[in-house]
Parts: sequence; structure tokens; C-alpha cells
Amino acid sequence: MKSPALNPAPLMSADGRKYERQLVLHGFGPEHQRALGNASAFIARGGGVGGTVALYLAAAGIGRIVLMHGGDLDWPDLNRQILMREDGVGTPRAAMIRESLLRLNADLELTVLDENPDERNINEWIAGADVVCDCPPTFEERYALNAASVRHRKPMVEAAMIGMEAHLTVFVPGQTPCLRCLYPDFPVDWCGQSFPVLGAVSGMVGCLAAIEAIKVLTGFGKPLLNQLLTFDTEVHEYRKFMLRRDPACPVCGHLPGETSS
Repeated sequence: MKSPALNPAPLMSADGRKYERQLVLHGFGPEHQRALGNASAFIARGGGVGGTVALYLAAAGIGRIVLMHGGDLDWPDLNRQILMREDGVGTPRAAMIRESLLRLNADLELTVLDENPDERNINEWIAGADVVCDCPPTFEERYALNAASVRHRKPMVEAAMIGMEAHLTVFVPGQTPCLRCLYPDFPVDWCGQSFPVLGAVSGMVGCLAAIEAIKVLTGFGKPLLNQLLTFDTEVHEYRKFMLRRDPACPVCGHLPGETSS
């Protein structure tokens, strides 16, 4: 089968050196950069985790981002939401997200929606994306994103944090577990919108999630498939756990593929 034509534009900037430093990474070549430039990501929320994901995907040269984040900026957001500004408190976060990302990379095709993701408004956006980045603060949103990613067979980078701890994995429908395999029931200890956070921890997991999304989109490196990375930055303890699909999972159990438990 003939390979599709790739757009050379993502390799260039005004001086032709925009992505020079990553193009000298061992194993990362022009074909990976072009694949990234032709790819799209759907990012749920642009806060401490999602905003960092968006920032580094834009910096790396992704072609298109669709990001959902509703509501106005509040003072407690500023310790972690790096796309925001102090003079924007009380104004919509979506406008500041758009301004910050395009200031970094004017070539980016960007859609920022001033609403939070739920089961009613995400289907068309996820259907058109190449990867989903799951970064919201509530499990209601995470479950909706997981169901839509399975429905549309889209890989999903799962990134979450609370306090000084975080976890990260990559779900691929039919190939790996999904979020409901990992959390069959709503976690009773989840704090929802009001949770403790050191901004640097959310930034850390956001950077790692951006790396996983780049791997998924380009074929560079090995994504965290069937593995859950957890870390506690208070003591710098890092662990990886093997994951298995639940054949009885109400979301992905019907899909063909590996279902061992």
C-alpha cells in the first residue's frame, strides 16, 4: 500500500530550525516529525495536567489540538495552570489557553471549547482525534472519555494526580485494559474538584503524558501499554504494575483481543 503524502510544513519555521533539537534524537527522524505534524489530539481540560500536555504537544509540533475547558479562572488555579495569567482571574480560561498555545506555536491548528467534557459533547471531537489525553479532575468526566475512546477505537493517555502522587498509562481499545477495567467502581477516596496539589507534580505527570502521546502518534519509543506507572514524589518512589483486561468489563469486554485476567 502506498504511504499517504505527508505535509512538510511541520519541519519548518521562519528559519527552518523549529524542531531541530528533537530531530537529532536517536531514532526520531523527519518521518516521525511529519507524522506528528499530521496528527491531532483531543485534550480534556487545560489545567495543571492537561495544560502541560497541550503546551508540550504544541512545542513538539503536533498539527492539531482540540481542548475542552470551561469556566473562569480563580486564584487557586494559578499554582498549577501554567497557560493562565494572574491578570486573567475572573475571565474565561479558554481564551487564555488559546492565547498561550498560539503564542508558543502559531502553526498549530487549535480549537479551544469553553465547556467541560461530558458524554453529551465529546463524541464528534474524539471521533476526529488520533489520541485522547484524559486529564480532567473528576471521574465522571474520565468515565465519559473512556467510554467514548473505546466506542471510537481511539488510544487514550490516562494521566492523573493528587497531592504528591500520580499515575500514568496508555489505553488502546482491544489491545489493553480500559479505565473501567482499572477502576470498575467510582473511587470512594477521590476528592473531585477540591484536591490537594503541588503544581510541579501536575506539571511532571503532564510532561510524561505528552511524551506518551507523542509515542502513540509517531511510533517512536514504546508507550506504556498494559503497564501502570505510579509515583510518589514526596519520597520519589516509582513503580510499574502490569495490567490485564477484564473480560466482564461493561465498556471494553465485548472487544476482540487479549482478555486474560
